[in-house]
Amino acid sequence: MDLIPLIDRIGEAPVAALIGLVTGVTFGVAAQRSRFCLRAATVEFARGRMGDSVSVWFLTFSTALVWVQAARLAGLLRVEDARMMAVPGSWSGAVIGGLIFGVGMVLARGCSGRLLVLAATGNLRSVVSGLIFAVVAQMSLGGWLAPLRDRIAALAITRGGHNLNLLTWAGLPDWSGLAIGMGFAGLALALARRNRIGPSRLIFGAGVGFAVALGWVLTSALSQVAFEPVQIESATFTGPSAHTLMFFLDRAAVLDFDVGLVAGVFLGAAISAGLTGEFRLQGFDGPGPMRRAMMGAALMGFGGMLAGGCAIGAGVTGASIFAGTAWLALFAMWIGAMTTDLLLDQRSTTATA
Repeated sequence: MDLIPLIDRIGEAPVAALIGLVTGVTFGVAAQRSRFCLRAATVEFARGRMGDSVSVWFLTFSTALVWVQAARLAGLLRVEDARMMAVPGSWSGAVIGGLIFGVGMVLARGCSGRLLVLAATGNLRSVVSGLIFAVVAQMSLGGWLAPLRDRIAALAITRGGHNLNLLTWAGLPDWSGLAIGMGFAGLALALARRNRIGPSRLIFGAGVGFAVALGWVLTSALSQVAFEPVQIESATFTGPSAHTLMFFLDRAAVLDFDVGLVAGVFLGAAISAGLTGEFRLQGFDGPGPMRRAMMGAALMGFGGMLAGGCAIGAGVTGASIFAGTAWLALFAMWIGAMTTDLLLDQRSTTATA
């Protein structure tokens, strides 16, 4: 892929933003049509069901693994150069941040990526929650909450100045990542068949995973030809939400992949909702749900920044390159979300009945 003519024409930063936009639009359309949501999958699983949401989540997860690992084997991506892999990871941040994020996404009724998609379809609850998420994420990155985040993250970090590659650590062969992805894909398709999920939703569910691979490959290609250092990254929403917020608040801010990604997801989901007649304005049902959603968004902002990524950034994007802390954070998110559903929602439902 020759990006040099495009760089010569518009510059490196706009090209990075354009790559983010393409990745985001792909993600936004696919996520809106497939109704991909980790929160829904964890709640479904916590209640003893392996239904539609779990099936779509496994399909997205496995598709990302397959596409990314295939790209790695084809020489289109060096995972050791990825931003998430090239810097030390935090085990303590992954566990504590993942648990906090899992609690938050159940309270907010959606992870950060899902909130962005829903906001684009006219859901004003998600607009409010998304703004709170972005503000707290920025506070955790470089504001009042940053010292607390740094202290927790420093409790246990990976050795050697970089994150842990689980495949290398386990001594597995080069093709093992692709094989693991295919195994998860088989499970996803079996669940989809049992739940009678139609071809359209399957395709769009797989499209979310493809968007993750697209981001990795395109930023990797840009890094090979850009004069300035370029971060090799893909879809995630904690850091990008904070950066996009600052882009609109700071006149000195410049376009980059993160801004393009957030804008692309919003645009793609809005177009998809408009074309399918699913765009409609929705608000909070009362003060109780509003307080719950706002608290959940705040917890996700801090937890996602501490964990090194959100349900997408760590749970799919980081997991697709087998970053050790990403897999641990994903596991912690499942535990946090399932526990919260058990202690709050399931008990309240039982009490009401």
